[in-house]
Amino acid sequence: MNADQLKAEVAKIRWWHTIDLGNGIITPGEDATAVKLKTIKMPEDLKGMSVLDIGAWDGFFSFEAERRGAARVLAVDSFCWSDKGWGRKAGFDLAKKALNSNVEDMFLEVLDITPAKTGMFDLVLFLGVLYHMRHPMLALEKAFSVTKKQLILETHVDMCAVPEPVMRFYACGELNNDVTSWWGPNPQAVLAMLGSVGFKTATIVYGPALLPASPGRGNVPLIRAVFHAFR
Repeated sequence: MNADQLKAEVAKIRWWHTIDLGNGIITPGEDATAVKLKTIKMPEDLKGMSVLDIGAWDGFFSFEAERRGAARVLAVDSFCWSDKGWGRKAGFDLAKKALNSNVEDMFLEVLDITPAKTGMFDLVLFLGVLYHMRHPMLALEKAFSVTKKQLILETHVDMCAVPEPVMRFYACGELNNDVTSWWGPNPQAVLAMLGSVGFKTATIVYGPALLPASPGRGNVPLIRAVFHAFR
């Protein structure tokens, strides 16, 4: 596929991630992907490591982990690859082809993740997923079950002024008019949940802070935080 053909294919897709495909071709993602990459503080050197990207969507963070030297990267998603929203798997597939990537992919619900199905991973990325889970504790248990060393969790947070661990429930799309957003945990709640599912240590490495608004999410900036947890 030459550059002109790639540009034409890119133009057919609505992108969430901004991905540099080379030859001056960058996907027009609606997410603040470059900003998010800085906030999550992914290790610069992943040489020889295995990485699982839960909720991969267009795959930016999967491909970035591969670029940083990961020996195995598995991208999993379900909702954003199922055409239930406006997300599709076409972006991931095109980016993988354009980048000549060896990232593996698996259509898998978060709550169906098990070591038997995916294997275990040195690093698990759980970015922008938790607050979309109807059962967030169970989702974290699933992430813990496949984490050998470290989990990086990025999520929307709410009720940050409350010192105790609490979560806000969004029953009818109150968060950004998005009916797939269910919970707004405060940072203390996220830390408590990470400890409860089995992680020995967990710290906040970014936020709570506003990220730039994303047109694909109602054009309202969300309060985000990033957590690193270790077994």
